[in-house]
Amino acid sequence: WGLDIMASNGGFGAGLFFRRELSPDLSWFTTLSIAEAKDDREIERIDPWTGMTYTPGKLSRFLVIPLVGGIQYRLFREEIVETFRPFVNAAVGPTIVYAMPYQTITQGADGYVDVEQVDFFKAIGRGQAHHTVGGYVGFGANFGPERGSVFSVNFRYYLVYLLSGALPSTYNLYTGEIAGTKKEFGGIAITISFGSSF
Repeated sequence: WGLDIMASNGGFGAGLFFRRELSPDLSWFTTLSIAEAKDDREIERIDPWTGMTYTPGKLSRFLVIPLVGGIQYRLFREEIVETFRPFVNAAVGPTIVYAMPYQTITQGADGYVDVEQVDFFKAIGRGQAHHTVGGYVGFGANFGPERGSVFSVNFRYYLVYLLSGALPSTYNLYTGEIAGTKKEFGGIAITISFGSSF
């Protein structure tokens, strides 16, 4: 069991995993994680006056929370030393995409669009969960002894596709109308795992 630290094209994340051997080459596992997801059109900028970062046109924040189960198959057990154990893996399971407001938009009395950024912790209470199915395929390697501490690196390709329709993600800076939506929340992620085996 142990902890996953993740970095992807959508941001960062973390998770917990439990893995059990079925044979010297085959294991099953379950993982619960939470990670950021972003629209590909988002471009983060820095306000030169305040030093704060902001993303023009960004309407929503997204968190992806998959609870997956899968299998891991060890490669080349007879040919490679025990301290380097490459593997392939795949997993699938129920997934929540949690959409939260990044900015609120109102039409001002003067006809201009008024935009106010929402604090992350306030946005959590104003979010909405969307349920779907997700999973990943990947490859990586475990390092060190088989028993004791666990350290591994895993390259994964996540597939998370909303079945219930797309979610608003960006807006037009001049009119305040929705300009973009997001339906696919997967992508490439690098996961580093730390833990203990017994």
